[in-house]
Amino acid sequence: MIEIISVLGPTSVQDLGRFDQYRFGVGTSGAMDDVALRAGNILLGNDENAAGIEIPMTPFKLRFGRSMAFALTGAEVEAEVGGRTIPPWWRSHAQAGDVLNLKTMPRGARCYLAVSGGIDVPVVLGSRSTQFRGEFGGLHGRPLQPGDILPCAEPNPVTGIGELGIEPAEVALARPDAPADDIPVRVVIAGEYDGFDGATQELFWRSSWKITPQSNRYGYRLQGPAVKPIAPIEKRSHGIVPGVIQIPPNGQPIIQMRDAQTSGGYPKIATVIRADLWRVGQARLGGRLRFEQTAYSDALAAEADISAYLDRLRTNVRLIEELRRCR
Repeated sequence: MIEIISVLGPTSVQDLGRFDQYRFGVGTSGAMDDVALRAGNILLGNDENAAGIEIPMTPFKLRFGRSMAFALTGAEVEAEVGGRTIPPWWRSHAQAGDVLNLKTMPRGARCYLAVSGGIDVPVVLGSRSTQFRGEFGGLHGRPLQPGDILPCAEPNPVTGIGELGIEPAEVALARPDAPADDIPVRVVIAGEYDGFDGATQELFWRSSWKITPQSNRYGYRLQGPAVKPIAPIEKRSHGIVPGVIQIPPNGQPIIQMRDAQTSGGYPKIATVIRADLWRVGQARLGGRLRFEQTAYSDALAAEADISAYLDRLRTNVRLIEELRRCR
């Protein structure tokens, strides 16, 4: 088990999310950066859906109740365990009683802590993810607090031995043509795109959108020039998914994120492709996004790039573990 010592912000237990409850009005939840959580679990030999801790703010401290391997992925973070410095995207080992201290987060918005075996909170509606809106999943359906005790499942005994680092997703999946100041986000046009005139569509594409402090796991509220339809669009609430970009009456886009509701009525101008949602999840408050119109075939190719990256991690970790067992 592990004990939370100090925490800042809505830190929570998350796995990859619950995807079979949408018809009942239950959203996905799950890690905002699913690539980072998968990578941490691969490092440890866990099931890739094993629950970890999503840490959006530092400082953060916890104490390990028993000896175990763990991995830090996601945002770049200055961390130490038992007085030893731990690099980001790194598998390490803690002894019983060791304190993990995450000090600052220079880059990115969310760090992920995966542990051998995974965080063993109850499965609720097919997932261990915390659902803040419904107050279920995770640990009592709420953000973690000092004094919380999190149980851990039994680790895979033949993996996760010794320290090991991997190439961060940000490096492996870098866009070589990306602008220096803005995070490029690929999107496909959505249902009400033609309800905006050509000049407004062009304004949407060329603008740099600031992520406001009102942004969270429910949605990212953006600030920029007002994007408004030719005529007011009033729709009955209908199904939406994470990544959908809605335009409310004030013309300031909202990107639906992992804790978003399952339905809404604002017009939809575009949708972030699934392969770039993790990039949005790692965008900091005050950062800027720029949208790029993308074809469906290119969206599929981007997913294939992520699959190839994760396949390389699985292969490399497996080979290293086999070499260590042969010594």
